[in-house]
Amino acid sequence: MAGTDMTEQQGRPAFAELLVARRGELRPEDVGLPAGGRRRTPGLRREEVAVLAGVSADYLARLEQGRDTNPSMAVVDALATALRFNETERARFSWLALTTGSESRCPSTAFDPSLDQVPAALRAVVDALAPAPAFVLGPRAAVLAWNSAWAELAAPLGLLDGPEEVNLALWTFRHPLARTAVTDWAQFADLQADQLAHTRLRRPEDERVAAVIETLCAEPEFARRWQPHRLAEDTPSLLGFEHPTLGALTFTVQTLAAERDQEVVIWLPRTAAARTPDLRLVPTRSADNDRVISREHG
Repeated sequence: MAGTDMTEQQGRPAFAELLVARRGELRPEDVGLPAGGRRRTPGLRREEVAVLAGVSADYLARLEQGRDTNPSMAVVDALATALRFNETERARFSWLALTTGSESRCPSTAFDPSLDQVPAALRAVVDALAPAPAFVLGPRAAVLAWNSAWAELAAPLGLLDGPEEVNLALWTFRHPLARTAVTDWAQFADLQADQLAHTRLRRPEDERVAAVIETLCAEPEFARRWQPHRLAEDTPSLLGFEHPTLGALTFTVQTLAAERDQEVVIWLPRTAAARTPDLRLVPTRSADNDRVISREHG
């Protein structure tokens, strides 16, 4: 599954792939059109989307085939409306339109080893968040650095078992403790699959993202959830655990975007979240006790 999909991705821009995939997902009744008779292929006809968006069918064909990679934002907005994208999907659809087909506007998305290196400033942020568990998440769901508070939670869950890499997506679908420890495992699993799909659209040439997806596609639960053209929904704000040593836990998840396709993820205990409406990056322990633990990647 993944191998074929990756080959198709190399032959057509992600924006074009998404246009074709979304058109195939929608039914006539989804956009206010009569269902009509049998169709040779599922989804909307190209002519129907063109009419809904106010563009010619020939122009839409050029966009879908990757022959035109510079649509105006007015056209992108009209297509997003015609394809019934919600606000989150519309924003990401627009991002793909802006960054596809032009190397001058879109830098190479091939794997860059520096993406696994956590800048000192970002480590300081994670350190300052203690005692709240926090970690740095990379583009392929790899946890690149974390503080001791997160390690105390993660170690009994088996998240730190891997000798070379800590990866949330791999843990979710392959570690036996994940399904019993995460309170709403199905929602968490959907999130991991959706975020990898979004990363793949943004980084189509990154072989390490492709390798993680290829590995996970061997897992039936991931394969069932895998929709390569899906635009990830907003991240759920609550995360619950039946922790093997600490019992029932509920966290409010907050994310701070950083450079280099990295982000800081904070698991803020619900009691602390209720008392702290504004997140403050103030250390409450010594730097020695709360140093960020990181691993180098080859």
